[in-house]
Amino acid sequence: MKFFELKKKGENRARLGVIRTPHGEIQTPVFMPVGTQASVKTMTPEELKEIGTQIILSNTYHLYLRPGADIVANAGGLHSFMNWDRAILTDSGGFQVFSLAKLREIDDDGVSFRSHLDGSKHRLSPEISIGVQEKLGADIIMSFDECPPYPASKEEVRAAVNRTSKWAERGKKFHSRKDQALFGIVQGGVFGDLREQSAKDLVSMDFPGYSIGGLSVGEPADLMYETLDYTVPHLPEDKPRYLMGVGTLDYLLEGVFRGVDMFDCVFPTRVARKGTAITREGKIVVRNATYASDLRPVEEGCTCYTCQNYTRSYIRHLFKAGEILALRLLSIHNLHVLHTFMAEIREHIKNNTLTDFREEFWERQGLPVPEYKS
Repeated sequence: MKFFELKKKGENRARLGVIRTPHGEIQTPVFMPVGTQASVKTMTPEELKEIGTQIILSNTYHLYLRPGADIVANAGGLHSFMNWDRAILTDSGGFQVFSLAKLREIDDDGVSFRSHLDGSKHRLSPEISIGVQEKLGADIIMSFDECPPYPASKEEVRAAVNRTSKWAERGKKFHSRKDQALFGIVQGGVFGDLREQSAKDLVSMDFPGYSIGGLSVGEPADLMYETLDYTVPHLPEDKPRYLMGVGTLDYLLEGVFRGVDMFDCVFPTRVARKGTAITREGKIVVRNATYASDLRPVEEGCTCYTCQNYTRSYIRHLFKAGEILALRLLSIHNLHVLHTFMAEIREHIKNNTLTDFREEFWERQGLPVPEYKS
């Protein structure tokens, strides 16, 4: 079974592909909802399937701490544990160690840290991260990497790149499950020469796919786009490319335009729980008083379950009343919007109309089309 097949090269670097996993095929470009704790918050697996979810992401750091990789393995792996029979991707846990853990200490072998849950001491290394992910049993897993913050000095980023390359090599040697695809993660901050160095290091190791890490961490959008412009050309065309932590419509569209195949982010479900709906025209804060008597659906013309059955007024009422249904209804809507958006993008790539679609999108936002450096 060929893991990735490039189906079509579209305009600029956009492309259509298919990823084949033991739990089904994934049509790319694709957005992956995040199920941090082996659950996409407020959503059932059946609801996720109904809105078009092909693959979800779960988090190694969180599942390592709770409930523990052995418990998941004894349940038959993540798929059985969470009743999800489609594809799953797990991240390495590296980003969470650096962003959440207390009193972390990094060395060339790995990272020692205290749990953000109870302060208990733990250790993650390339081998431990891969070992945990093998027990979790996801279809696609990530190399353990060091994600430097933004901003960071070039020397700090260079050290992270060198360490990430060494850790990737160690993790690849340790990895033994043939039913999992292990991706390398390209780091380098916003420095073109370091991105090139990181990409070349990882490509030389011949991973089945490549992630682009260390972006969407606080840098301006135009700088992220510029970084993608000079990173993607260093990645092989016959392997999938995954931009980590991106989930807004503008970032998804611009990422695809620059040759990215896979995306994930907590954004659509996180903002839903705070009362914000994603629409093609921008965000709507449904819990605001202005919608108290608004009997329109969340988004006119939307075909999701929420918009077909409920009004802005009702959903606002649910939020004000503290009803859990409010969180569920907006989560369904927001994920539906992103999946539908990606399906439209795939269709436009197929029909060679993505450039027009992109221009129309930015015109609706009232903003200029971002600069693209081919």
